[in-house]
Amino acid sequence: MLYHGTMFTGIIEATAEVLSFGGGKLSLQRPPAFGDVREGSSVAVSGVCLTVMALSPHALTFDVVPVTFKKTKLSSLRVGSRVNLERAMRANGRFEGHIVLGHCEGTGNVQKAQEELTIEFSGELQRFIVRHGSIAIDGVSLTVAEIAPRTFTVALIPHTRKETTLGDLQHGDLVNLETDVLGRYILSLAYGGA
Repeated sequence: MLYHGTMFTGIIEATAEVLSFGGGKLSLQRPPAFGDVREGSSVAVSGVCLTVMALSPHALTFDVVPVTFKKTKLSSLRVGSRVNLERAMRANGRFEGHIVLGHCEGTGNVQKAQEELTIEFSGELQRFIVRHGSIAIDGVSLTVAEIAPRTFTVALIPHTRKETTLGDLQHGDLVNLETDVLGRYILSLAYGGA
């Protein structure tokens, strides 16, 4: 059974290494905490909502369609790459991040990576990124600290740097971006389908 309309919170539960990738299939190490995942479960893989199509005690396998390659950084993954993972939020779960759908709008390029992370993004995302607003970077819920015409900056606490892939980022790396869905809906209503 496949589930749609999935929601995440941007609170990363685990990281995992890519085991294999090609032919539209992505296989990842299965973290111990993901024992309840089954075929048809939705998992955010570095912020991209994917459906588990096969699993074993040690691996999760997903189908990845061409449009996902076009809009995200998944095409740049290699065997051994590390990704952020989050299971879909349960209806009775604690809501600690922000509403993340796993529908990345595009990618950004890392300009600075230390305690602060500065990302260059495409101009079409400009109106959806606001100072002190929420954004998901590789699936991690963060707050925009500063914004400029083509870049924004977020602060990374030590826990985030240690427990997610964001601590491994270097200048020039690609990241997945998902702006705040509530802001997108508000703009759509205000400007008629923005």
